[in-house]
Amino acid sequence: MERLIKAWQNSVRAFRRLSTTETAFQQELILLALALPAAWFLSNSWRGYWLLVGVVLLLIMVEVLNTGIEATCDAVSREFHIDIELAKDCGSLAVLISIMLALIVWGLAIVETLFGSPF
Repeated sequence: MERLIKAWQNSVRAFRRLSTTETAFQQELILLALALPAAWFLSNSWRGYWLLVGVVLLLIMVEVLNTGIEATCDAVSREFHIDIELAKDCGSLAVLISIMLALIVWGLAIVETLFGSPF
Protein backbone atom coordinates (compact mmCIF):
# COMPACT_ATOMS: atom_id res chain seq x y z
CA MET A 1 0.00 0.00 0.00
CA GLU A 2 2.91 2.35 0.73
CA ARG A 3 4.16 1.94 -2.84
CA LEU A 4 0.76 2.93 -4.18
CA ILE A 5 0.68 6.02 -1.98
CA LYS A 6 4.16 7.07 -3.13
CA ALA A 7 3.18 6.53 -6.76
CA TRP A 8 0.12 8.73 -6.21
CA GLN A 9 2.26 11.45 -4.61
CA ASN A 10 4.74 11.34 -7.49
CA SER A 11 1.90 11.62 -9.99
CA VAL A 12 0.35 14.57 -8.17
CA ARG A 13 3.75 16.30 -8.07
CA ALA A 14 4.20 15.78 -11.81
CA PHE A 15 0.66 17.02 -12.52
CA ARG A 16 1.21 20.17 -10.47
CA ARG A 17 4.53 20.89 -12.13
CA LEU A 18 3.26 20.31 -15.65
CA SER A 19 0.08 22.30 -15.07
CA THR A 20 2.08 25.31 -13.89
CA THR A 21 5.07 25.22 -16.27
CA GLU A 22 4.13 23.46 -19.52
CA THR A 23 1.99 25.47 -21.93
CA ALA A 24 1.07 22.47 -24.11
CA PHE A 25 -0.13 20.54 -21.06
CA GLN A 26 -2.16 23.53 -19.89
CA GLN A 27 -3.79 23.84 -23.31
CA GLU A 28 -4.62 20.15 -23.35
CA LEU A 29 -6.22 20.38 -19.91
CA ILE A 30 -8.41 23.20 -21.24
CA LEU A 31 -9.22 21.00 -24.22
CA LEU A 32 -10.22 18.19 -21.85
CA ALA A 33 -12.45 20.56 -19.87
CA LEU A 34 -14.17 21.57 -23.13
CA ALA A 35 -14.31 17.99 -24.41
CA LEU A 36 -16.18 16.63 -21.39
CA PRO A 37 -19.44 18.48 -22.09
CA ALA A 38 -18.99 18.62 -25.89
CA ALA A 39 -18.62 14.84 -26.10
CA TRP A 40 -21.94 14.49 -24.28
CA PHE A 41 -23.73 16.35 -27.07
CA LEU A 42 -21.86 14.67 -29.92
CA SER A 43 -22.19 11.07 -28.82
CA ASN A 44 -25.26 8.90 -28.74
CA SER A 45 -23.88 6.25 -26.38
CA TRP A 46 -21.59 5.95 -23.40
CA ARG A 47 -19.11 4.12 -25.62
CA GLY A 48 -19.04 7.08 -28.01
CA TYR A 49 -18.71 9.53 -25.15
CA TRP A 50 -15.74 7.73 -23.65
CA LEU A 51 -14.12 7.33 -27.06
CA LEU A 52 -14.21 11.10 -27.53
CA VAL A 53 -12.98 11.81 -24.01
CA GLY A 54 -10.47 8.95 -24.16
CA VAL A 55 -8.77 10.24 -27.28
CA VAL A 56 -8.18 13.58 -25.51
CA LEU A 57 -6.82 11.72 -22.46
CA LEU A 58 -4.55 9.76 -24.82
CA LEU A 59 -3.26 13.05 -26.23
CA ILE A 60 -2.53 14.29 -22.70
CA MET A 61 -0.77 11.03 -21.85
CA VAL A 62 1.47 11.26 -24.92
CA GLU A 63 2.25 14.90 -24.05
CA VAL A 64 3.27 13.83 -20.53
CA LEU A 65 5.58 11.15 -21.94
CA ASN A 66 7.03 13.64 -24.44
CA THR A 67 7.73 16.08 -21.64
CA GLY A 68 9.47 13.29 -19.71
CA ILE A 69 11.63 12.49 -22.72
CA GLU A 70 12.56 16.15 -23.16
CA ALA A 71 13.37 16.55 -19.46
CA THR A 72 15.57 13.46 -19.53
CA CYS A 73 17.40 14.65 -22.62
CA ASP A 74 17.95 18.09 -21.08
CA ALA A 75 19.28 16.49 -17.89
CA VAL A 76 21.83 14.50 -19.93
CA SER A 77 23.05 17.43 -22.01
CA ARG A 78 21.85 20.80 -23.21
CA GLU A 79 24.37 20.78 -26.04
CA PHE A 80 23.39 19.63 -29.49
CA HIS A 81 23.67 15.91 -30.05
CA ILE A 82 22.12 14.10 -32.98
CA ASP A 83 20.69 11.28 -30.82
CA ILE A 84 19.14 13.71 -28.34
CA GLU A 85 17.63 15.64 -31.23
CA LEU A 86 16.15 12.39 -32.57
CA ALA A 87 14.70 11.48 -29.16
CA LYS A 88 13.04 14.88 -28.84
CA ASP A 89 11.80 14.79 -32.42
CA CYS A 90 10.31 11.32 -31.90
CA GLY A 91 8.47 12.55 -28.81
CA SER A 92 7.17 15.49 -30.80
CA LEU A 93 6.06 13.16 -33.60
CA ALA A 94 4.17 11.01 -31.09
CA VAL A 95 2.28 14.11 -29.92
CA LEU A 96 1.51 15.06 -33.52
CA ILE A 97 0.17 11.58 -34.26
CA SER A 98 -2.05 11.69 -31.17
CA ILE A 99 -3.35 15.13 -32.20
CA MET A 100 -4.17 13.77 -35.67
CA LEU A 101 -5.95 10.78 -34.11
CA ALA A 102 -7.99 13.09 -31.87
CA LEU A 103 -8.89 15.31 -34.82
CA ILE A 104 -10.04 12.32 -36.87
CA VAL A 105 -12.17 10.88 -34.06
CA TRP A 106 -13.74 14.23 -33.20
CA GLY A 107 -14.17 15.14 -36.87
CA LEU A 108 -16.02 11.90 -37.56
CA ALA A 109 -18.23 12.46 -34.52
CA ILE A 110 -19.08 15.99 -35.67
CA VAL A 111 -19.82 14.87 -39.23
CA GLU A 112 -21.97 12.01 -37.96
CA THR A 113 -23.89 14.35 -35.65
CA LEU A 114 -24.50 16.91 -38.40
CA PHE A 115 -25.15 14.63 -41.37
CA GLY A 116 -25.91 11.21 -39.92
CA SER A 117 -23.90 8.03 -40.14
CA PRO A 118 -22.41 7.37 -43.59
CA PHE A 119 -22.74 3.61 -43.09
